[in-house]
Amino acid sequence: MYGMKKVYGAILLFIVLFTIKMCAQGEIDARAFKLDSRRFQIVINGDSVDLFKLRNDSGMEVDITNYGGRVVALFAKDKTGDYKDVVLGHESIKGYLELGGCYGALIGRYANRIGYGVLEIDGKSYRLPQNCDGHCLHGGFKGFHNVVWKASQLSDSVLTLRRNFADGEDGFPGNIMVEVTYTLRADNALKIEYRAQTDAPTVINLTNHAYFNLSGNPGQDILKHIAQIDASRFTLLDSVSLPTGELVSVSGTPFDFRNEKTIGKDIKANNQQLKAAGGYDHNFVLDHPGDLTKEAARFYSPDSGIQMSVFTTEPGLQLYTENSADGSIRGKKNIAYGRHGAFCVETQHFPDSPHQPHFPSTLLKPSQPFYSQTIYKFSIIK
Repeated sequence: MYGMKKVYGAILLFIVLFTIKMCAQGEIDARAFKLDSRRFQIVINGDSVDLFKLRNDSGMEVDITNYGGRVVALFAKDKTGDYKDVVLGHESIKGYLELGGCYGALIGRYANRIGYGVLEIDGKSYRLPQNCDGHCLHGGFKGFHNVVWKASQLSDSVLTLRRNFADGEDGFPGNIMVEVTYTLRADNALKIEYRAQTDAPTVINLTNHAYFNLSGNPGQDILKHIAQIDASRFTLLDSVSLPTGELVSVSGTPFDFRNEKTIGKDIKANNQQLKAAGGYDHNFVLDHPGDLTKEAARFYSPDSGIQMSVFTTEPGLQLYTENSADGSIRGKKNIAYGRHGAFCVETQHFPDSPHQPHFPSTLLKPSQPFYSQTIYKFSIIK
């Protein structure tokens, strides 16, 4: 009997040590780290905040809070069969409220920049918040990301968020009703549909600002991720990060992702556009705008085997390689978020379009409801 106890004890010790080792290597199913919905339950200005979990029959899960419509976690299966959380964020509402930022958030009324916070529609000028180097970035200080949305979870795999934005809110004209629907499909794709209606001419440009690290380990950078973008041109930026209006060929530049290459291959090239931004923070002009049958972009982590394909009705996408993080912000599992620790792929209309008449228009009129769709489809490359 004593000998059997020693055997059982040895087996138990092996299991414990093996588990510790696998956790340290990040190889345990990431869903073992469950987000506690109670840590997101709070009332802000009379509006209730919560965490909503979408699941499909394949085992994929996406966690979303109605505070800013943020994708808090996204669990995708890797090449070993485990699930990795591939987006950056916080494990409680406190992190989003105290640390700010756009992790996983809905962005509007106008994603990206409007130069100098000046907007003119039908001969009338509007002053917008100048919240980034003198420009209006991502809709201003409040935008869509720092408000509570009314949530309706229609099923295990569908969540709809709605909110009315008042005329003059963040300086923008027009009362607009916005509805955003997240659908986790059976084919492991997260579809985001954006709808809006205004009662007066305004501008609109909506996107999601998820920070992806497909390795599932945000403690390591994304420079070894392989990327491909269906874009032959990009919008050239001036010294204050506004488009000059010129659509420049990517040929012979670090911005050529038409063939697969690692994100890090050219990120430190002797290129003024990259030096000014500290990496990629540029709008790519898609070659097949509006065609949901064509991949707008594809990203792949050799470490995890997780691949993400992006499809969109939008004419452009912003590739951002987290150029400013310095490790001072800690996210889920208390991991420090460092430079190039994630990438964003923000499907969008072009930055500063209201000041560039030859760019696709972002004007929204009462007679023309807004609709846009973006799909992030996950698969495994072994």
